[in-house]
Amino acid sequence: MDARLQQYDDKMKKAFEYLEADYAAIRAGRANPHVLDKLRVDYYGTPTPIQQVGNVTIPEARIIQIAPWEKSLLKEIEKAILTSDLGINPSNDGSVIRLVFPELNEERRKDLVKEVKKKGEDGKVAIRNIRRDGNDALKKLGKTEVSEDEIKMLEEQLQKLTDKYIKDIDALMEAKSKEIMTV
Repeated sequence: MDARLQQYDDKMKKAFEYLEADYAAIRAGRANPHVLDKLRVDYYGTPTPIQQVGNVTIPEARIIQIAPWEKSLLKEIEKAILTSDLGINPSNDGSVIRLVFPELNEERRKDLVKEVKKKGEDGKVAIRNIRRDGNDALKKLGKTEVSEDEIKMLEEQLQKLTDKYIKDIDALMEAKSKEIMTV
C-alpha cells in the first residue's frame, strides 16, 4: 500500500475496532462482562471502571458476579448499575453483587438487531467520510506534485480499502445479528 494512504487505512481500522467494541457491549441473552465496560464507579473521587475495583466473573451462562476488593464499594457499584442503561437489577448479598440476565424475548431481540444495524450503518458512514477526506487530500496533491494517473491509482486503492472495510462491517453486523437472534 502506498504510504500516502496508510493514515486512511489506520483511521478506517480504528473506526472498525470502535464498532467491534460497541458490539461487544450489546448483550445477547448471555452474560458478557463487556456490558460493564462503560460503567464507572466513584473510587475515592475518581470515576473508575468496575473491572478495576473488583473481580468480575461469570459463574453461570446468564450471571455476572462482581466481588469488589473493598466492601465499601458495594453500594457504589450497585448505584452505577442501577443508573446505567443495562436494565438489570443487581442483587447484593453483602459481599458480592450478582447480575442475572433474563432470557431475551423476540421483540427485544428484534430491537437489538435494529440497534446493531444502525451502529453498523454509522460505522459505514464513518468509513466513507474517511474515504472522502482521503480523496480531497489526493485532489490537493494533484494540483502540486503528482500526475493525474498516479492520483487515479491512489483513488482506486483508497476505494478498494473502503470496500474491504465496508465488507468487514457487513460481516460483523451479520454475525452479531445472528448471535442475538439465536435462542
